[in-house]
Amino acid sequence: MLKNKTIVLGITGGIAAYKAADIASKLTQAGAGVDTVMTESATKFITALTLRNITGRPVVTDMYELASEYNEEHIALAEAADVVLIAPATANTIARLAAGIADNMLGCVVLATEAPVIIAPAMNDVMYKNSITQENLSKLKARGFTIIEPEYGRLASGKMGQGRLPETARIIEVIEKALSD
Repeated sequence: MLKNKTIVLGITGGIAAYKAADIASKLTQAGAGVDTVMTESATKFITALTLRNITGRPVVTDMYELASEYNEEHIALAEAADVVLIAPATANTIARLAAGIADNMLGCVVLATEAPVIIAPAMNDVMYKNSITQENLSKLKARGFTIIEPEYGRLASGKMGQGRLPETARIIEVIEKALSD
C-alpha cells in the first residue's frame, strides 16, 4: 500500500518530535518516499540530518533556502504528496492551520496540497483539552483533515493524561486508510 507513495512528513516543535524518526523509518522501510518538512522549533528537538539519513531524501527546514532542488519548493512538495502527515502536531501549528496562516514551509505545503492531510496532535493534556485547541481541531476536521486522537499515557511533564503521540503502527494504519479511500 505504501510502496512508491510520497508522504510529506511535517514535524513540529514538541518533545514527541523524536518519534518522527521512527515514523519516517517505518514508512521508508515500507517503500514510501518520505519528504520531511520541519518547523524551526522542530529542529530544536531532532535534527534534519537524522531525518535525511533515515529517508535518504532532502529535509526542508527553511522556507527561504536558496539551495533547494525545486523552483517553488512548497508547490512541488504539495503536488508530489500522496498524503501529508503532521506528526507531532503542536497546538501552535494546529492553530496556525485552522487560521490559514502559511508563514512557514509546512503551512505553505498544507495550503497548496490537494492530498489528504493527517494531523497527529501531541501536547500537554490540558493544552489538548483546551477549548481553543478543540475548536481549532474541529475546524480542521470540518475542512476534511483527518485527526488522529492522541493517546493516554505518561506525558513529558511526568503526569498521566491524553496527549501522547499515537504509536507509529496506528499512524501508518491511518495513512494506509487515506490512501485506499
